[in-house]
Amino acid sequence: MKVSVIYASTTGNTEAMANAICEAVKAAGAEVVFGTADSADKAAATSSDVILLGSPAMGDEVLEDSMEEFFGAIEASLSGKKVGVFGSYDWGDGQWLRDWEDRVKSVGAVSAAEPLMVHLTPEDADIAKCKEWAAAAVK
Repeated sequence: MKVSVIYASTTGNTEAMANAICEAVKAAGAEVVFGTADSADKAAATSSDVILLGSPAMGDEVLEDSMEEFFGAIEASLSGKKVGVFGSYDWGDGQWLRDWEDRVKSVGAVSAAEPLMVHLTPEDADIAKCKEWAAAAVK
């Protein structure tokens, strides 16, 4: 199984989540395509069996710019794909992640797992939750 873990991070919080998710995916025995939204290979990402995408909440609860650009470029290729979204936030209630999940579903993608969000810096319990989420997403 091939799994893509592509993320954007501005403070390192979503990056910490992505690293934990990548570790769990590798532990599950999957081949991993891992990278940041501003430099990830779109074709490699969309050729994966499972695509896990991460972004912090920005501004008025929207995706980080490089992830918005990356996601916009692959969005039309996601029909039938298993996709999961995750990210970190500072304020708000997670609307950016719910909106993103709606976008994923609207193009015909299959939810790999419920959206995963962490408030600010991931603590040990949050990192454990990231690993559990990733393990469930690749089943």
